[in-house]
Formats: sequence, structure tokens, C-alpha cells
Amino acid sequence: MSAKSKFAVASLALTLTSGLHAAEEFDAASYHEAQCTRCHDTSVYTRSDRHITSFPALEAQVARCDANLATKLFPEDLSQLVQHLNSNYYKFSP
Repeated sequence: MSAKSKFAVASLALTLTSGLHAAEEFDAASYHEAQCTRCHDTSVYTRSDRHITSFPALEAQVARCDANLATKLFPEDLSQLVQHLNSNYYKFSP
């Protein structure tokens, strides 16, 4: 297979994968309820001694949770989840 053909196949695969993901709407609130609360309830976000004290720390923690659970969320889904948590619990300025 020529380099041009390999590139075309790879481009098509990426397009199809992106299209499949785009067709599936990510619902951060539902995901949070189904996945995040398996390990903890929402009180961890609002307790006085919470560990997450900035928007970057929130982003890092969500990425760690994704890695620990091996859920392999798409970057845009991670971002939506961070936004959901921030707007509903943390209220940081991004």
C-alpha cells in the first residue's frame, strides 16, 4: 500500500471515529451520576477541607479519575465534565 493510500485510510478512520463520537451526545450530568458517585458522593466537592482549590486542580483531578477508572473519555467529554462540576459545585473562574 502506498504512503498516499495509507494516509487516506488513516484519514477516513479518523473521520469515522470522530463522526461516531459526535453522534453520541455526552451528558456530563448523567455521566457524573453514573460514574463519579460510584466512588464518592457530592459532599467531597463542598466540604470545608476539600483538596481541589482551583480550576486547574479540578481539571487535573478529573483527568486522574478518568485514568483510575480507565474510562478513557474523549478530551472534549472531560472538559464538559469539568465544566459541569465547576458550574454546579466549585464555582472557580476558569
